[in-house]
Amino acid sequence: MTVATGLVVANLYYNQPLLEDIARTFHTSRAKAGQVSILTQMGYATGMFFLAPLADMVKRKRLMVILFAFIVLSLLITALSPSVNILIFASFFLGAASMIPQLLVPMAAHLAKPSERGKKIGVIMSGLLIGILLSRTFSGYIGEYLGWRAVYYIAAGIMLLMWLMIGIFLPEVEPDYKGTYKSLMTSLIHLVKEEPKLRLAALRGALCFACFSAFWTTIVFLLKQNFNMGSSVAGEFGLVGAFGAIAAGLMGRLSDKMDAYKLSGFTLLLILISFIIFIFSAHSIAGLIIGVIVLDMGVQATHISNQSIIFALKPEARNRINTIYMVTYFLGGSLGTFIATQLWKSYQWNGVCITGMAISVITLIIHFLNHPPAASATKPVNEPATV
Repeated sequence: MTVATGLVVANLYYNQPLLEDIARTFHTSRAKAGQVSILTQMGYATGMFFLAPLADMVKRKRLMVILFAFIVLSLLITALSPSVNILIFASFFLGAASMIPQLLVPMAAHLAKPSERGKKIGVIMSGLLIGILLSRTFSGYIGEYLGWRAVYYIAAGIMLLMWLMIGIFLPEVEPDYKGTYKSLMTSLIHLVKEEPKLRLAALRGALCFACFSAFWTTIVFLLKQNFNMGSSVAGEFGLVGAFGAIAAGLMGRLSDKMDAYKLSGFTLLLILISFIIFIFSAHSIAGLIIGVIVLDMGVQATHISNQSIIFALKPEARNRINTIYMVTYFLGGSLGTFIATQLWKSYQWNGVCITGMAISVITLIIHFLNHPPAASATKPVNEPATV
């Protein structure tokens, strides 16, 4: 499950170090090329919204096997795209089909003992984060030496192998929900209304991922402009971000033992600190490396803390709860990518960093304004909290 999570989620991030090369191939602007990344994330959010809730209603393994067929097809269309518009179109469907990790993470929470849920989620999320980070390194190197299209041909081969592995080795989990698809989707509204912890975690996650996406979308432009470095170097920054994956495993264990609210306060502060480092590091590779480590640790640790909270709310609705959280999360990422690519045209790196700091401050304010009452600190995480 961890390997599958890492390899599938990589499909969403291959394009980020390749945007400069894609813009050059199709003789278009960086902002237009940035739409490839934006639409991939929007596709992911769309797939999660309409497909992930089905895992509470149909057999999960069967659903994943069908989705893998669409992933392979989308990767091949992406690799063969004759125009940037077709590439953007294919990227949307690639993102939608690649929502399989959002079936596997709740599945891990379902199979884990309550006392070890945070730890197990942390293991799966470590695989997901390594997939996100190494995908940039992989696509950066392949794009540099074989061209950006080769990245997607190779990815299609990897997905064919994983399709086979999932079909053979993944256990089946029987669904709990017995209603219709319409009532299933309607229940999402009730969950949002009834679960204040879910609302807070979703908003906090979306704002954090907006910061994360803003940085990773524009770092390739900065490296080209200030250091004359190509996509392979942008990909190497993914290796630095692997510290975030280490943090994910640690925070998963900590979330089983300490108050998640306090933990999130510290991890959100790391994101703000990272952008303060970035704004002074436009001409310093060492500074950028330090900033990447701090940013990835902050974002991923906050994400793990959020998931530990939401997966303890209603066991029978974990896929729907995860859908609400992750759709909001990736819409935040799409917004961050859009804002960053637009700001780059007029304000360059300083504009991106100031925006990251502003969003970080807003997130901290929201977090501390929603401080739980002192009495709730002693409650189990699955009891209602006032927000």
